[in-house]
Amino acid sequence: LFFDHDALKFIDGKHKLKSHHAKWVEFIQAILFVIRHKGFDLFCWLYCDDPDFRKIWSKCDNGPFQQFSKLDGYFFKGAGLCIPLCSFCEAIILKVHGGGLTGHFRRDKTLALLCEQFYWPKMERDVIGLLERCRTCHITKTLSSNAGLFTHLSVPVAPWDDVSFDFVLVLPHTQRAKDSVLVVVDRFLKMAHFVPCLKTFDASQVATLDFLEIVKLRGIPKTPTYD
Repeated sequence: LFFDHDALKFIDGKHKLKSHHAKWVEFIQAILFVIRHKGFDLFCWLYCDDPDFRKIWSKCDNGPFQQFSKLDGYFFKGAGLCIPLCSFCEAIILKVHGGGLTGHFRRDKTLALLCEQFYWPKMERDVIGLLERCRTCHITKTLSSNAGLFTHLSVPVAPWDDVSFDFVLVLPHTQRAKDSVLVVVDRFLKMAHFVPCLKTFDASQVATLDFLEIVKLRGIPKTPTYD
């Protein structure tokens, strides 16, 4: 069995195990196997058979060839470690693309960071393919194009047909425990209603408040405007 965690090769000789670890060890001990660590050391065995690197690998036996060189059994292009064809490619992209606390990087940023440390011929194709499958990127994708020109509001022609809504939030609490104000302005008369509310009100509560305080007095507006 090949693992990328070097400490697992000592699991058979460990005397004190947690309950869930003990269950795993009891299960796998019924199988005859030898644990081998599969870290970056695996690359040293893959270069000579890799379809992308085997020819250049052999040419570097007597020294650097073009931009490629060998060092301690590893293969480099410039300062970038060459990655042979294996599952490590996807794992490296995921690690770099995640970006830690800064979020998921886009394609160009991910490629730039990868090229600083690694190299394999189909890197750009692999990055594009993985980013297209990245669920987090699809959920948080934002528009990069211009929003377009501003459109002026139509000129109101009658009272309470064109109404604007806005909020003034986080005010001192009133005796009825309200901390915000819903401001409703008639754009024709410039008349305003100030309706006490709470910052935590959701859309349904604001709609109910609108009907109770505005619609029953002024009717339903034709063009309500929100920001």
